[in-house]
Amino acid sequence: MNPPARPGPGAGVEYAGGVGPGRRLRRARRAARVLLPVLGVCLALVAAAMPAPEARGIGDRLFPVLGNPGYDVLAYDLTLRYKGDNTEPLEAVTRITARAETRLDRLNLDFSHGEVRSVTVNGRPARHASAGQDLVVTPERPLPPGEGVLVVVRHTSDPRPPGAGQGEGGWVRTKDGLAMANQADAAHRVFPGNDHPSDKALFTFGVTAPRGVTVVANGLLTGRAGAPDGATTWTYRTLHPMATELAQVSLGASTVLRRPGPHGLPVRDVVPAGDSRLLEPWLRRTPEQLRWMERRVGTFPFEAYGVLVADTRTGFELETQTLSLFERRLFADSRYPEWYVGSVLVHELAHQWFGDSVSPRTWSDLWLNEGHATWYESLYAEEHGGPTLERRMREAYGASDAWRAAGGPPARPKAPGNGKISIFRPVVYDGSALALYALRQEIGAEAFSRVERRWVAEHRDGTADTADFIRLASDVAGRDLRSFLRPWLYDAKTPPMPGHPDWAADASTAAGVPRTGTPHRLPEPPPAG
Repeated sequence: MNPPARPGPGAGVEYAGGVGPGRRLRRARRAARVLLPVLGVCLALVAAAMPAPEARGIGDRLFPVLGNPGYDVLAYDLTLRYKGDNTEPLEAVTRITARAETRLDRLNLDFSHGEVRSVTVNGRPARHASAGQDLVVTPERPLPPGEGVLVVVRHTSDPRPPGAGQGEGGWVRTKDGLAMANQADAAHRVFPGNDHPSDKALFTFGVTAPRGVTVVANGLLTGRAGAPDGATTWTYRTLHPMATELAQVSLGASTVLRRPGPHGLPVRDVVPAGDSRLLEPWLRRTPEQLRWMERRVGTFPFEAYGVLVADTRTGFELETQTLSLFERRLFADSRYPEWYVGSVLVHELAHQWFGDSVSPRTWSDLWLNEGHATWYESLYAEEHGGPTLERRMREAYGASDAWRAAGGPPARPKAPGNGKISIFRPVVYDGSALALYALRQEIGAEAFSRVERRWVAEHRDGTADTADFIRLASDVAGRDLRSFLRPWLYDAKTPPMPGHPDWAADASTAAGVPRTGTPHRLPEPPPAG
């Protein structure tokens, strides 16, 4: 027979001085059954006492509800699963590593075009609700200033066009897959985040796609693993912080062409399968274009570069970081002059310094991106058979007053009208390059060159604004340039051009200068020659 069972600790045993631990445990359980519902009611009352979730922003003059206050994003880890159909939502997980800058009872993320499955904050489930184009997250407890935060959002990422009134951009459907075009405020239609260029962060992309689909993203390929179902997971990481609007993921039946750039820089171009021979005459110029830019402003600021050619019709080109997006027709239509195609390539390349490495602190500082990219585009065009810089600036001067009347001065553009990319007006391209031309006329070519080099060196991997540029130019010139530059950047009328007293601005017309920029609008092709 078996021996009698030994009683467990405290089971029916009385101790001198009080009740045994078994009885105390039973009492605690009974108390918990009473108190937990009361605690739940208390938490519900606290939640009910909080104001309803609402969209917030950082107060950008042009995009008031864009971006979110109270935290600084350090890194994004975006996981995507693509099934091979560019009309179906992708399954996605976005992990956001951030630091609280103030006490956060809630935190807002920009996200508006996908289904949210769940949200956790520091490993604990968090309530979430949509408000406008924000995803409002309420953690279990408030987050104190300085605390590290890990937000994990499980969601879908929808490549189908958003509904009326929800804006434009995000995923772009191509003939054989997808690419991204997130400027100016469309990244939150792809993944949740702090969608403003003032909050840059490191990115990791883990993208799973079926056999036959090539995946390329910003940064460097750090892993490629197969799965039993024939799918492949591709992992890319950036080595430098990036604004959300510059994120890029290409999915398609693509060929990746590789070549060395200056000082061993990896150059990889992503082209539709079968188009390598068509595109090679243009793509092989990239290393020399890199050297051309480096001679003017210094070493390329990132870990890689390349051209992404998409078979789609967007109407623009885009400087996504380390991998600029171009429409196939720019290269396939022989009616575009050679100098023009080359200058468009250089425009987006110049943005890697001006706009990507040095990002605008606010969207009103957009002229610092576009004016500089247009400046180097114009110089390159002049050297390769296009119009001279002086001719282009003279024509821009003639149209400048009309541009300012229509879109505002370069550093204070008018708010977007019909569509968010309407802030990309002529005044922020040729109108802003005109202000740079005036600065060079005022301080001389040698000092201007020092301004350019110092600008990209001192603000590398960061953000900067118009006041920073005026201070730097004044420091290089050895005198206060505020009274000279502020009218060029903020006045309704175009100031006199130094060295060209005969130039006249005509407010009645804005004709004469080809439209360029970011998005680099592609005009109907002019006759070749």
